[in-house]
Amino acid sequence: MMSSTSSPMMSDQDFEGILDRAKPKLKRILAQHQIPAGDAEDVLQQAYLALVYQIDTVRDAEAWLLGTVRNKCLVYWRDRRRKIYDSVDSTILEWVAEKGTLSTDQERVDLINDLNHLVARLPERCRDILVQRYRLGLEPQEVAENLGYQPSSISKVTNRCLVALTRQMVLAGFCSADLES
Repeated sequence: MMSSTSSPMMSDQDFEGILDRAKPKLKRILAQHQIPAGDAEDVLQQAYLALVYQIDTVRDAEAWLLGTVRNKCLVYWRDRRRKIYDSVDSTILEWVAEKGTLSTDQERVDLINDLNHLVARLPERCRDILVQRYRLGLEPQEVAENLGYQPSSISKVTNRCLVALTRQMVLAGFCSADLES
């Protein structure tokens, strides 16, 4: 195998040889990480492009490529979870806002009581975060400061609490159709 230490520039033929040898291993990595076929091409292209830019500093191009694809797979799922949690966050807020236009005050009071009951079932840290974030309307930075969290970690903790609240909502009979309407 050609390494960057033995030649300052890798030929197209050498590069294609690395890709050909790595192809079955790359397919296995993508399958293990359950990357959808359409997104797998994007993950591979990002890794190939990174290799092209880094080739002069890489000792073992095939091993580097395999490791990079593994990391890109992990980043792919981390980003997907973040997008899902963000959509759950906004869906819950929109749903509660729409229910805020309920026809009677009693319906609104019932909804608030139901949500308070569900939030009360959550661990204390989730209760504190959700109350400050959504009932009091504080920004994530303010919630982190008030509760002693690192500002960089508050969104992760908030997302976990939203997942826990969503589970409670489903268990209580708030089905996904309610959240989508």
